[in-house]
Amino acid sequence: MTVSQPSAVEIGLMAGRAGYVLRANDRGAFTVASPTLYPHMWSWDAGFVALGIATVSVPRALAELRTLLTGQWATGMIPHILFHQPSDYFPGPARWRIQVAAARPAGVPTSGICQPPIHVIALSRILHDARRRGGEDQRLAESFVVETFDAWLAWHSYLATARDPYSYGLVEIHHGWESGMDDSPRWDSPYANVHPGPDLPPFVRADLAHVSDPSQRPSDVEYARYLWLLEQKVRTRYDDAAYRATGDFVVGDVLVSALLAAASDLLADMGEELGIGGGAAGGVAQSRAIARRFRTGVLRSVDPTSGLARDLDLRTGRWLEVESAAGFAPLLCGGDDAVTRRQRDLLLGPRWCGNSRLRWPVVPSVSPASPAFRERTYWRGPQWPVLNWLMAWALNRSGEPEAANALRLAGLSQLVDCNFAEYYEPLTGEVLGSRDQSWTAAIALDFLAARRPAQRRPVRWLTSELPRITPAQRPSGTSTAHPARVAGHRPGHGPAAPPRGSDGTGSAADR
Repeated sequence: MTVSQPSAVEIGLMAGRAGYVLRANDRGAFTVASPTLYPHMWSWDAGFVALGIATVSVPRALAELRTLLTGQWATGMIPHILFHQPSDYFPGPARWRIQVAAARPAGVPTSGICQPPIHVIALSRILHDARRRGGEDQRLAESFVVETFDAWLAWHSYLATARDPYSYGLVEIHHGWESGMDDSPRWDSPYANVHPGPDLPPFVRADLAHVSDPSQRPSDVEYARYLWLLEQKVRTRYDDAAYRATGDFVVGDVLVSALLAAASDLLADMGEELGIGGGAAGGVAQSRAIARRFRTGVLRSVDPTSGLARDLDLRTGRWLEVESAAGFAPLLCGGDDAVTRRQRDLLLGPRWCGNSRLRWPVVPSVSPASPAFRERTYWRGPQWPVLNWLMAWALNRSGEPEAANALRLAGLSQLVDCNFAEYYEPLTGEVLGSRDQSWTAAIALDFLAARRPAQRRPVRWLTSELPRITPAQRPSGTSTAHPARVAGHRPGHGPAAPPRGSDGTGSAADR
């Protein structure tokens, strides 16, 4: 499909309208994700919002990330929501009950789970913007990196330790919401094994009041599963090891793992450039090691038949075979040129962006050729501009600027109506979800700036570096046993049996 460049008038209107949306959603030191449906600060939204704001104001972009860090837990975790003001949003602080957690931040109500680590990727773009401008912007950005380097390292280290205690190279998520792709068919099989107990506290949803078509949202049955996992986190006092031993949902997420690998390399780059985190045991070395491990884990997850990366159900040891956009995780973190080339061809080919049914040739959340594709339902088929940004960024970084620019141009054409919707119906281009979404407006500003980050340095790692994976198991008396109790298992040295294949159906999510 040929996409025309938006006109100068359309570009001007888009830039002005995107700026208006971000100003309207600005609450001083942070930006709400949307004016009604998501009236708080979301973690990975904030990363995209910051890189968009940086095209206009570097100081305000840095303030966005600084505010996010005020919610960081003592473990290093950055929670997925910071609640700065009362609202009818559900589940709110009263449901999360983080007061049971010793590691909670002081004076900042938050949720008790996390989201993908996009933040250092955003920070590297902000630093690039600031250096291009020079002067005070450059000084502020470089000072901010020095000031916050240890906080970002702690965040990445949390994911690399508490969420990958056996060094498998896949970040373990404990809730579909932690993936950022909440109700994706990626999670149907794991969610089928989540059975809410009779003591699940009653709930009244608020999200359905903010959308015109409830069928776009998860069902009440699905929502009960999400809330049951929340209850399980509360009942283990948000202790990751305790949840791993008893919780129903434990999955190795390839997209989160790829973003962690890419972000860790960028953090190390910034540390080297600014002369911080040096030494054999310093932050730069730690970051490189994290990047190496998770890049290897992502590459090992690639299905040789489909060419897509797969999530891993750590309860069953089965790969989750779903044609979702997360399958392009290796494109984000690199590490193998042959895999990158194949992924590029898949992404631009007829099962994905080149599918003839698509209104705009941008990344759908699920392949239109997949039986799991549902064009109007949240992360089950609709197109999310932030996914398109990620894939364009990844193509640029892997030395494919023309392919990246094609996605950027198509993404701008999709957003030319200036609704800046949460997501879009991929076959008709119809606006879905909430409008005036902050991260969509931010993506528009970044695309309009048309910056291209420097090409990554080529890297290769052997997939034999990491231990092999068997199911996480629970203590006797429950349906499965904590991996530390598996006979012959030593932390950091996975058992010999590889994961089995998987089919599995079901349904799932919400932010």
